[in-house]
Amino acid sequence: MSFSDDELERYARHIVLPEIGGPGQVRLRKARVLVIGAGGLGAPALLYLAAAGVGALGIVDDDEVSLSNLQRQVIHDTGAVGTAKTQSAAARIAAVNPNVAVEPHNIRITPENASGLITDYDLVLDGSDNFETRYCVSDGCFHARKPLVTGAVGRFDGSLTVLMPFEAGAGGKPNPTYRCLFPEAPPAGTVPTCAEAGILGALTGVIGTLMAMEAIKLVTGAGEPLVGRLLLYDALAATFDTIRYAWNPANPLNGAKA
Repeated sequence: MSFSDDELERYARHIVLPEIGGPGQVRLRKARVLVIGAGGLGAPALLYLAAAGVGALGIVDDDEVSLSNLQRQVIHDTGAVGTAKTQSAAARIAAVNPNVAVEPHNIRITPENASGLITDYDLVLDGSDNFETRYCVSDGCFHARKPLVTGAVGRFDGSLTVLMPFEAGAGGKPNPTYRCLFPEAPPAGTVPTCAEAGILGALTGVIGTLMAMEAIKLVTGAGEPLVGRLLLYDALAATFDTIRYAWNPANPLNGAKA
């Protein structure tokens, strides 16, 4: 698969990287990536995936842009207030890189439609803001055998990990699932929403960009993805920590009794 002169110039800084090069850039152009949420995490992830030359980006979001979103959801602008987030994101992606095909899904992902959405893509990024959706997406990716990059943020902290539980890890045991990391959702009302607790806008940029980085690694084969590792970022202390977690044989997806 050859690149045009414009594409060669656009992706020149990738192509000279030995870890990516021309073959990696071809894999990016062939890749189909689904992003759940065009909000705080999805916005920077979408921008960097588009700039990187991912061939097709699916966007799942049923919300409209509001003025309070603009403090952190950098893919949208003031003129987009009141429009669908999928529409606003698609317009911005087209401006960043017209070579990227955008597939807007102006719906909320549910257990009923998750399989139909996920199976059409090679890789999924989950930037949703609630455990119900995270379990839905992670279960759907497990059954569809699709890698999942999932991130989350609090007021001044964030985390992300990569899930590939359909493959075996070291020692032949399955890689962990999201339910190995979080067996149960917190009780209703114990985790405040972004509107209730607040959120540092730039924090979502850090985690969303790291999510895009993991996605690019998965597509190109560069580096080691965060499988079995939860990356934690404390914005106030400016520290990163990594926690290792393992397959739980009691989990309902690929556990011993599954």
